Amino acid sequence: MSLEEDIKQQKKFESEYERLVVNIIYTNGWLAEQQNKVFKPFGLTAPQYNVLRILRGQHPDPCTVNSIIDRMLDRMSNASRIVDRLEKKALVERKVCKTDRRAKDVGITKKGLKLLEEVDLAGKQWMKKFKSVDQKDVKEANDLLDSFRDA
Repeated sequence: MSLEEDIKQQKKFESEYERLVVNIIYTNGWLAEQQNKVFKPFGLTAPQYNVLRILRGQHPDPCTVNSIIDRMLDRMSNASRIVDRLEKKALVERKVCKTDRRAKDVGITKKGLKLLEEVDLAGKQWMKKFKSVDQKDVKEANDLLDSFRDA
């Protein structure tokens, strides 16, 4: 189905640039909705999953909340509140930073690592849906999006 059909647009876009921007925004929302369906059975939101992945990438070393914020996909998320929620679920733990006693280090727990393994399996199943898209087209889309952000 085309973008115009999905959003029930009657008139033409003023340019292909405008259509691309709307398409990116619409597709972002669609992808987020699909991802939420993957994360929901695990009791996670997309930003929580993002924080856990950041911490797993840093593991066994901890991160500060500020370094998590710098690496998050959605910079509008409240990383401190997300860490609070993950800590309540025992998926992360906070400790006093060894180099700066005013800061807290955040690390992923064994429970958090185990949960990510389970989520990764579900995520891989979900990603299989996209295998029908030619890999050359995927590379071109990635390059296009990179150049779009550089504009």
